[in-house]
Amino acid sequence: MALRVTGARRSRPSPDAMTLTEHLGELRRRLVLSVLALSAAAVVAFFLYEPMLHVLQHPYCQVTHGSCQLYVTSPLDGLSLRIKMAGFGGLVLASPIILWQVWRFITPGLNPREKRYAIPFVACSIVLFLLGCALAYYSLPHALGFLERIGGPSLKQIYNPNQYLSLVLLMMALFGATFEFPVILVALELAGVLSPKRLLSWWRYAIIAITAVAAIFTPSADPFSMMVMAVPLIVFYFLAIFVGKLLGR
Repeated sequence: MALRVTGARRSRPSPDAMTLTEHLGELRRRLVLSVLALSAAAVVAFFLYEPMLHVLQHPYCQVTHGSCQLYVTSPLDGLSLRIKMAGFGGLVLASPIILWQVWRFITPGLNPREKRYAIPFVACSIVLFLLGCALAYYSLPHALGFLERIGGPSLKQIYNPNQYLSLVLLMMALFGATFEFPVILVALELAGVLSPKRLLSWWRYAIIAITAVAAIFTPSADPFSMMVMAVPLIVFYFLAIFVGKLLGR
């Protein structure tokens, strides 16, 4: 007896559905585009070396009241410094394109609700990272002054540009990275891993932990820079609780 199947339709795969091989191919394509963007931006930054160096040298000039020459101790220091600056500047210039490639890669795996939050999260991440870098730049003269005073008046400060800029870029990178803290907290709240009520109950421990982290991870180890990092993070902690409550309604 022949069997007939009526009214049954084969479900079509989602247009966003991809096999593992297709995911790997998409990842490779996004990585290649990001590397190309970074390389092109690094070339641009290579030729913007002088104005970039002038901006990053400014905090040192504030401490020394204009006498802020940087001294190289090796013939290769100038070249390595320019390459380092090109890499840093290229990463900053190419960051919008790199973030866009990350966004395009993760979009197919998000549901409509997650897609709605993704763009604000990316925008907030960029703004907070830049804010962290700006605060690090602002605190640098205080950090350099502290490091000069702690060594005593018998020491004469002669800075190597590679070591000086390593400190500057490390501070900016660490401040920028730690300022992503509220974005991570809100994401965990939306994912149901943490609740605003639980975070609020932990506020005393959070303040102690944030202060300890700021003391440990501030490269210059001066009190002013530590407070510049710790105070905004404490404010961000309570702000993340408030935002989590609003989005959870």
